[in-house]
Amino acid sequence: MAQAEFKIETAFLERLERLTIHWQKSFPGVVGGHNASRFSGPGQEFLDHRNFHSGDDLRAVNWRAYMRLEKLFLKLFTIEPRVPIRIFLDASESMGLGGKWDYARRLAAAITYVGLVRLDAMQLIPFRGELEEGLACGGGRHRFSPVADYLAALKTGGKTDVTRVVREFLGGNRQKGLVIVISDFLGEEDWLKPLQYMADFGHELTLIQVWDDVDRAPVVEGDLEITEVESGKQVKLTFDAKARAQYTEAFDAYAETLRHLALRNQGRYTGLPTSTSVEEAVFGALVATQGLR
Repeated sequence: MAQAEFKIETAFLERLERLTIHWQKSFPGVVGGHNASRFSGPGQEFLDHRNFHSGDDLRAVNWRAYMRLEKLFLKLFTIEPRVPIRIFLDASESMGLGGKWDYARRLAAAITYVGLVRLDAMQLIPFRGELEEGLACGGGRHRFSPVADYLAALKTGGKTDVTRVVREFLGGNRQKGLVIVISDFLGEEDWLKPLQYMADFGHELTLIQVWDDVDRAPVVEGDLEITEVESGKQVKLTFDAKARAQYTEAFDAYAETLRHLALRNQGRYTGLPTSTSVEEAVFGALVATQGLR
């Protein structure tokens, strides 16, 4: 199937500059982010005092307190860690159906641009049967052009193996951070256990489910032979109005399961039909769930 040409408008990028990416957990990291952490260390906002111990940095001593009390106290400040933000972009064959692929790429581009403007440490990671090398990026809006070129050249194909993908990622002993997964979350595989496994390792999950309208509410009826696009398996069934309603109900229940998984692990979930514009999705649904502010 021919895939739509990837593009993102300059006016849209300009609107994105007012946003920031937010997460809820506190992660250890290096100074330079914009989300305040509860870890103590060097920074700008005063947190507390503690007793001075041998080996502590003398520059952090509260000398005024020493002059009054003749005791050494160390000043503690909140640190602002540059938390790694990784966008996992599902590039499997099923994402090429309907308008999902162009929609998902534009979402990934928009979120990456927000991170670049705020000097976040961003990484785009396509996946299907395995993790791909991806693209690390940071350092300001002027670094967005390589991101757009990278996404434009990226194509869908292959079968999803989310269990293998998560194992490869966690096996790399990477720094804990925010993991944004953009996918239809469809296919034969169980998505829930691998996603829970990632959360158990300390990563915060933002799940963005993208679907074409026919993914949720098929319009066909009659005796059908359906081929699963990634596995090639064929199923014969009779589809009528009652079956369509049951299918949509099951789809919604699955989406709700994904949402509960994210929320119980201090994460976020957003479901987005491609009939909603990307701009409306970003400034509406993603801001409403406070993944962007």
